Amino acid sequence: QVQLVESGGGLVQAGDSLRLSCAASGGSLRFYVMGWFRQAPGKEREFVAAFSWSGGVTSYADSVKGRFTISRDNGKNTAHLQMNSLKPEDTAVYYCAAKVNIGNNLPQVGSAYNYWGQGTQVTVSS
Repeated sequence: QVQLVESGGGLVQAGDSLRLSCAASGGSLRFYVMGWFRQAPGKEREFVAAFSWSGGVTSYADSVKGRFTISRDNGKNTAHLQMNSLKPEDTAVYYCAAKVNIGNNLPQVGSAYNYWGQGTQVTVSS
């Protein structure tokens, strides 16, 4: 069973950058699709980005396209979310999630993912 642990959140100013990490144990991420989601106070969880570890296929929400980038570290079994040009509306708890890769399908709904991290807070001040 895959276990995920996020890190890298914090308090930054608008325009700054942060890199979130999602470290996996209990299984190789080569066989999984990784997703990033976020949830702001009083709002529903929303899709941020996803990628197929083995196929290299990526998908981004329109709100973060061009600013956020997913990458992987094969040696450390870790996924990263590089967030540039952060805006106050990016403030949320960010979660990484994983599901077994089937045909490089990249779901944008959280219910499709089986494994979740505990979340890391990102706060962007104006």
